This record gives sequence, structure tokens and C-alpha cells, in this order.
Amino acid sequence: MRNILFICTGNTCRSPMAEALLRKHQPDWNVRSAGIFAMEGNSASEGTKQVLKENDIIHDHQSSMLTKDSLDWADYIFTMTTSHKETIRNQYPHVADKLFTLKEYVNGKSNDHDVVDPFGGPVPIYRETFLELDELVRGLIKKVENE
Repeated sequence: MRNILFICTGNTCRSPMAEALLRKHQPDWNVRSAGIFAMEGNSASEGTKQVLKENDIIHDHQSSMLTKDSLDWADYIFTMTTSHKETIRNQYPHVADKLFTLKEYVNGKSNDHDVVDPFGGPVPIYRETFLELDELVRGLIKKVENE
């Protein structure tokens, strides 16, 4: 059993999408999401809810603030941006060995480690983010299962 934690800024768009996708594709793993600047208890953004619904994914999400306990719980911590990763590494250096941007972990050494934040954008941007995250989550599953 793996414990996977996805991190973004507000925990209403990218990390809930990644969480929902991992739950769909690998239901045997434990998965959570949180935001560096999240307000506790917010639902996912309307765009996120719409795109998940379009893809027949049910995910009743309530936002969570990132905590030391959630970081300690996780076997793997995947952030949506390099900035998120650096913020966590600076505040919680003890998790550095299990902390990655999602893109860096899946794609290896590349210059593009950030998943674009669709927050406030039109639904087509949310769809693009969803498709990108779906591909990344599938890659993550393959890589983690081979470790």
C-alpha cells in the first residue's frame, strides 16, 4: 500500500484532480491532497468539478491546508510546481528525499516541471490540465510500481 500526497496552491484545482485520477486508476493506494495556501473546507473549483463530472469521476472534495502530519504520512509527495517543492523543502527539510514535482518524477530531467494552474480560467483550460494530469498520474503509477 502506498501513501501519495499531491500538493498545489489552494487545493481546489490541480491537486484534487490528481487525487481523483489516482483514486480512479489505482484504488488500492491511499491518496490525499493539500494546498500550501489552502483554506480548510472549500469545495473544488467549479471548473474542476465540471471536468471530473465530464469524465465520470465522482470526487467529493474538501480543501485541506498542508500540515507536517500529512507530509510525514506520505511515502511520496508530488507538487504541481517547482515553487511548491522549494517552499516545502525550505520549511520541512526532513521530507526532501520523498519530495518531487509530479512532472519531474514522471518525466525525469526536463526544464518544464510545472503543471499550469487553471484557477479562474475557462473550462477548456481545466480540460487541458485534466488531460495533462491524467497522463502524469498514469506515468506515476507505472514508475512507483516498478520501484
